[in-house]
Amino acid sequence: MRFPTLTLFALTAALGTALAAENPFLGGWELTIPGGGAGWLGVEEVEGQLKASLLWGGGSVVPLDSAKLQTDRLFLTRRSSSQRKDESGKNITVVTMETIIATVNGDDLKLTSVKPHQTGQGQEKADFTGRREPPMPPAPDLSQVKFGEPIQLFNGKDLTGWQLTNPKADSGWSVKEGLLVNEVNKVEGKPHKNYGNLRTDREFEDFNLTLETRLAKGGNSGVYLRGIYEVQVADTYGKPLDPHNMGGVYSRIKPTASAEKPAGEWQTMDMTLVDRHITVVLNGTKIIDNQPVAGCTGGALWSDVTRPGPIYLQGDHTGIEYRNIVLKPVVK
Repeated sequence: MRFPTLTLFALTAALGTALAAENPFLGGWELTIPGGGAGWLGVEEVEGQLKASLLWGGGSVVPLDSAKLQTDRLFLTRRSSSQRKDESGKNITVVTMETIIATVNGDDLKLTSVKPHQTGQGQEKADFTGRREPPMPPAPDLSQVKFGEPIQLFNGKDLTGWQLTNPKADSGWSVKEGLLVNEVNKVEGKPHKNYGNLRTDREFEDFNLTLETRLAKGGNSGVYLRGIYEVQVADTYGKPLDPHNMGGVYSRIKPTASAEKPAGEWQTMDMTLVDRHITVVLNGTKIIDNQPVAGCTGGALWSDVTRPGPIYLQGDHTGIEYRNIVLKPVVK
């Protein structure tokens, strides 16, 4: 009796593998979320189970609570929590479960988010779209890549060549003593000011970018390559290795070594982006070596990984200083 049973198990496993191979939702998806922001969805099969991760505008790529395929639709759920006051004025934590329903047509996704209304009455629904991320190119041979003449992105005198990513935001950016400076004045108890991020007028494809930066204690900024990949700039001296540390590709690629300096010291960053692979040299130490980056990071201007984009500097978190910002474009 064992032989037929084993044969049945083998047939079942083979059928499961075939079904997984036919699952059109597997892979990475570039999202345009409600409101027009950039997002990313990754769907994979792990030990026969569907797993999904999501980037929703800002923040990190995070795993979803569940991912289930039902006929021709993918059902995703994610849990979020928020603080609000109850009738007595006491702060309470409210947990919300959101369901995202996706259908696929070739390389295009249609998605609908369904979650309880903030008032607790009824539901909120929002439609958005996605498209399949193009296949990852092989790692480039950087020894064969040719770079053009250096471009000084910051002239040390004024903000010529730079603009806010959101013209309506408050600007903390100025030039002082030859430095590109961002000053953020957030007062506890006062209304939040939406300080702006600063981007180059020009847009680029592949390149090498070098700069120097100085953070205060607790400082937090970021350098966005092509407007979509954030290389973290933060006061993480002495902390364990983490993809949110200085020089990491935010929430995606963890540095292989801790090369950051204490707050208050000038630090050098050397970043190369070629064929969707990133190399980062921090203070003379290579901490990311020609690694593929799966998709956009939080705060990206858009999710299209093939589109040229600007260099942009994050300015909403804390003050920061930059100098000697030089880009060498790849010559093809």
